[in-house]
Amino acid sequence: MRMTRHTSLRLGALAMTMVGAGALGGTPAIASPNVAFLPHQALYDLSLLKTRNNASVNTVRGRILYNFSGNACEGYTSDFRQVSEIESGEGKNTLSDLRSSSWEDAAGKSYRFKIDTKMNDSDPTDVDGVAERTGDTITVKLKQPVQKTFTLDGKTVFPTEQIERIIAAARDGKTLLELQVYDGSDNGEKVYNTLTVIGQAIPGDRAGSPPDPSTSDAAMKPLTRWPVTVSYYDHEAKANSGEQTPVYAMSFELYENGVSRSLVLDYNDFVLAGALGKFDVKSNKPCK
Repeated sequence: MRMTRHTSLRLGALAMTMVGAGALGGTPAIASPNVAFLPHQALYDLSLLKTRNNASVNTVRGRILYNFSGNACEGYTSDFRQVSEIESGEGKNTLSDLRSSSWEDAAGKSYRFKIDTKMNDSDPTDVDGVAERTGDTITVKLKQPVQKTFTLDGKTVFPTEQIERIIAAARDGKTLLELQVYDGSDNGEKVYNTLTVIGQAIPGDRAGSPPDPSTSDAAMKPLTRWPVTVSYYDHEAKANSGEQTPVYAMSFELYENGVSRSLVLDYNDFVLAGALGKFDVKSNKPCK
């Protein structure tokens, strides 16, 4: 078992926000936004749900603080911090502290990101870069951990557009969605193939189980939400015989305004629950 930078960041990329639901082989990456994202702050409490494969994980404690703001005119800003402590027995503890900030153009043309990760008392690891979409390609320019420029397939989407497409697919009654996703995680060079499974819509008048601050908020009560599971696969990995195993997976209930609740984070060897402990709606600056 290991808690790495990319597994921690994945939660940030999805819990922070998440038209035309495109698949890996088809439609252009730039969506037609039709999602009124809600600026908000959310605090999630992490706990160990279960372990597999004889993983030496006894307890997990942690929190995620997430801030999301912006609009379709100015783009979307996300600030995310996750602090997790894993106790593996015999006095062995692993403390990870991840901070990320990002800005994404509402049309999916530009994405800026900065990620700082610290494990125990080690020196922080930084990833800093920008990705720009031009025609059929995306050009990524990294400042950290090394200066490097490379290109990605233009079908790749950034995190906010990923959520736009999931919501659009859910509204259209689709149950499966495949996307290539880039968020700057790991060393800034990773692209993931994702498979999203969307469950039956949950009407706004149906209480959450268990309830949390989102289900009791008056502004959220009329909104539809969907149970969603997103599995992440290494884009560069060669599939062996049989089905490829995901690197990790996330399950959550996704509201039509981009808010997520009832998180389940599956890292294969262990699974975490993320309960929404605090939820605050921020002032919404309309487009000019």
